Amino acid sequence: MLFGAHVSIAGGIQNAPLNAAKIGCEVFQMFSRSPQGGSAPKITDVMMEEFQKNCVEHQLKEWVIHAPYYINFASAEERIRKNSIRIVREELERGSLINAKYVMFHPGSAKDMGEAQAMKFVVDGIKKIYDGYKGSTQLLVEISAGAGMVIGDTFEDVAQIIEGVDHPELGVCFDTQHAFGSGYDLRTKETVNATFNQFDKIIGLNKLKMSHCNDSKVELGGHKDRHEHLGKGFIGLAGFRVMVNHPKLKNRINFYLETDPDGVVEDLKKLKKMRV
Repeated sequence: MLFGAHVSIAGGIQNAPLNAAKIGCEVFQMFSRSPQGGSAPKITDVMMEEFQKNCVEHQLKEWVIHAPYYINFASAEERIRKNSIRIVREELERGSLINAKYVMFHPGSAKDMGEAQAMKFVVDGIKKIYDGYKGSTQLLVEISAGAGMVIGDTFEDVAQIIEGVDHPELGVCFDTQHAFGSGYDLRTKETVNATFNQFDKIIGLNKLKMSHCNDSKVELGGHKDRHEHLGKGFIGLAGFRVMVNHPKLKNRINFYLETDPDGVVEDLKKLKKMRV
């Protein structure tokens, strides 16, 4: 298992590998555009070349892109759904330019309609993303956390999306905090085993491609998206130690921190010490 974090692309996407190397990453995650809105900055040939050079020089093994936060495939507004489809497809194309392994996204919220219709919108939207796509970057559904009508906060939701889309390249991004906030216990060897056995039964471990690695500011089943530094939240270091060395996880996925920059270096050091 390799470890990394979400890093900035300030000054150009070619700077992301440099920022990752500075804090001790072996892999890294980034946005390729503003997560809050606006058009995506062009990735030039020069930027692509420099990006790849920086990754090689700093021996970075894998890099992934997080889709913007504002997309919502389950929106009642057709304009928002269409823009979500367009933007995620653009992110896959942009990821393919720089050999990013994955683009992960949150399906969205169904607050304006029934769950069945919202799920249909999500499945149909993802199918449209794949229409004509020939790139190398894979799309991942990220497990969500939150209250209300958020889509993708249960293994059953994620399985329904994957089965509905029925595309061999669609996978899953686990998130330790989101899963914990949604009621999946990760604090001990027994509960980690139970959670991933349940994941395997409902979704299939073959669909698990990567994981965000965050402790939780909210208690088990708190239904809020609140990341905390490792060992300072309700999951605790013991649970992460089990996951880092778990025989079904360590050769399958890498861990990507999404904790605040002020403590992310220490979080990376903690993870590296856990690796047996």
